[in-house]
Amino acid sequence: MTANGFIQIALFCVVVTLLVKPFGLYMTRVFNGERTFLSLVLRPVERAIYLASGVKEDEEQDWRGYGLAMLFFTVAGFIALYAIQRLQAVLPFNPQNLDPVAPDLAFNTSVSFVTNTNWQSYVPETTMSYLTQMAGLTTHNFVSAATGIALAIALVRGFARRSALTIGNFWVDMTRTVLYVLLPISIVVGLFFVWQGMPQNLNPYIEATTLEGGKQLIAQGQVASQEVIKMIGTNGGGFFNANSAHPYENPNALTNFIQIVLIFSIGAGLTNVFGRMVGNERQGWAIFGVMGLLFLAGTLTVYGVESRGNPAFADLPVAAAPSALQAGGNMEGKEVRFGIANSSLFTTVTTDASCGAVNTMHDSLLPLGGMVPMINIMLGEIIFGGVGSGLYGMLLFAIVAVFVAGLMVGRTPEYLGKKIEAKEVKMAMLAILILPLSILGFTAIAVVVAPGLAGLANAGPHGFSEALYAFTSATGNNGSAFAGLSANTPFWNTTLGLAMWIGRFLFIVPMLAVAGSLARKKLVPASSGTFPTDGGLFVGLLIGVILIIGGLTFFPALALGPIEEHLAMYAGLLY
Repeated sequence: MTANGFIQIALFCVVVTLLVKPFGLYMTRVFNGERTFLSLVLRPVERAIYLASGVKEDEEQDWRGYGLAMLFFTVAGFIALYAIQRLQAVLPFNPQNLDPVAPDLAFNTSVSFVTNTNWQSYVPETTMSYLTQMAGLTTHNFVSAATGIALAIALVRGFARRSALTIGNFWVDMTRTVLYVLLPISIVVGLFFVWQGMPQNLNPYIEATTLEGGKQLIAQGQVASQEVIKMIGTNGGGFFNANSAHPYENPNALTNFIQIVLIFSIGAGLTNVFGRMVGNERQGWAIFGVMGLLFLAGTLTVYGVESRGNPAFADLPVAAAPSALQAGGNMEGKEVRFGIANSSLFTTVTTDASCGAVNTMHDSLLPLGGMVPMINIMLGEIIFGGVGSGLYGMLLFAIVAVFVAGLMVGRTPEYLGKKIEAKEVKMAMLAILILPLSILGFTAIAVVVAPGLAGLANAGPHGFSEALYAFTSATGNNGSAFAGLSANTPFWNTTLGLAMWIGRFLFIVPMLAVAGSLARKKLVPASSGTFPTDGGLFVGLLIGVILIIGGLTFFPALALGPIEEHLAMYAGLLY
C-alpha cells in the first residue's frame, strides 16, 4: 500500500461525491417531466417516439401494468437478440464471415444482455459480428440499463406519493432515461474515448506481422461506442475477451479512471434523486453514506490483501515490496499499466455495481481479495449497484431495517412517513431471499453433476469458488467471473441463463408490489416516537441489517438470533 495508491482512491471518492448533486438534480427534472437544457433538442424526438409507438405520456400505470409492460418489453428484446445471433451469418456487417451463434450460447447471451448482466461465455471478437455487437448487444446495453433506472424511479414514486394508484408509465420512464441520460453521456464520452485511442470503425480485422515474423490478426470494430454504455449503464460486456484490460478498450490511466467513475456516477446520483423526490435530500445522503462506507471497506480490504503479495512466495527470493522498478504485491492476473491500487479499486467498484467489467482477473486474486467481490454481489449489489437496481435493492433493505427498529421500540415502523406493514416486509424479504435460493441451489447442482464439474479448471475449494462465483454473478446480474471456469457448454449456458432470469425478475416483481402498496398509503405525521432515517444511527442500523441478513442467508448454519427470528416469522418466510 502506497501513498500514491491512497491518493488515487481518494480522488475517485471525491469525484463521485461531487457528481451526486448535479446528476441528481438533472435526473430529478427528467423524471418529473420538467424542462432541462437538452429539452429544446430532445423534446421533439421524445414526442415523435410516443406518437410512433402509440404511447400516451400522460397515462400512468399501476404496479401490475408497469411490471407487465417491462416484462413484455424484455421478452420481445430477448427474441430479437436471439434471432440476430442465430442469423448473423446471413446478415450484413459481418466482414469476418462469422458463423451463427450456437443455440445454447445464443440463449445465454440473450438472457445476459436483456437482464443487464452481460455475462459472456464466448470470445466476443471471434464470435459476434459487427451487426450483432451494434444492433444486438449495444442496443440492449442502453435499454436494459434504462429499465433498471425506470424501476428505481417507480419505487421512489411509491415512497413520494400518497393515496395514489399509479407509479408512473414504464414506456415514458424508459424513453426519457435513454434520451436524456444515457445517450448524451454516451455521445460525449464516446468521442473522448475515440480521442484517447479506442477504435470506432467497421473495417475488417487487420493482419499484422510481428517482430518475430509471425502473423497476428488485430480485431477492429465499434469499440468506443460500446465501451461508454458498457460502463455508464453498468453492463460490463466487453468488445474484446480481455475486457478493460485490453488496450483498445482501456488505452491508458485516464480512460481507466473515467471508466471507474462512469460505473458509479448514475447509481450515486440516484440517491440524490431519491432524496429530492421524497422532499428531504438528507434521506438520500443517508443512503449514499451506507453505500460509501461499505464501498470503502471492500476497497481497502482488497487493496491491503493484494498489496502484501502472495504468502506462498514469502520464503522465495521474490521481491513483493513496491519500488521504482515494480508495483509490488500480488501482480498475478493484473494489468501492469494500472498496478495494485487501480486494480483493487476497479475490482471493488465493478462488483459493488452490477457492472462486471474487469481490468484484472478475479480468479488470480488472493483468497481474501477474491472474497470481497463475491460478497459484494451476494449482498445484492446494493453498494451503488447497477443503474437503478442498486437503489431499489438498498431501499428494500431499508424497509427491513426500519422494521427491526420498530421491533426494538415496540411500535409500528415508519419510513418516510409511510407505515411499514406485513405486506411490505413480506415482499421485501421475498425479493431478498430469491438471491441465495438461486445462488446456493444452482451451485449445489453444478458441483455434483458431471457436466458442471467438467467446466471447473481447479479442484477443491478454489474450484468450488469458481462455480459459486459464477452463479453469484449470474443471479446478481453482475457478469464478472472467476476466469478459470469454462462456461461455454450446454449445462453452464442453460443454468446460468436461468439464474440470470431469476435474479432479475423474481426480485423485480416483489419490489414493484412494494412500490404499489406504498403509493396507496397516506402519510403519517412524525411524532416523538418516529425513528429518524436521515442520520448516523440509521446508517449504522442499515449496515448491520444488510450484513446480518447477508450472513444468515448465505450461511444458514448460523443460529437465528431473536431479531432475525422475529423478522422471519413476521415476513412469513423462514430461512
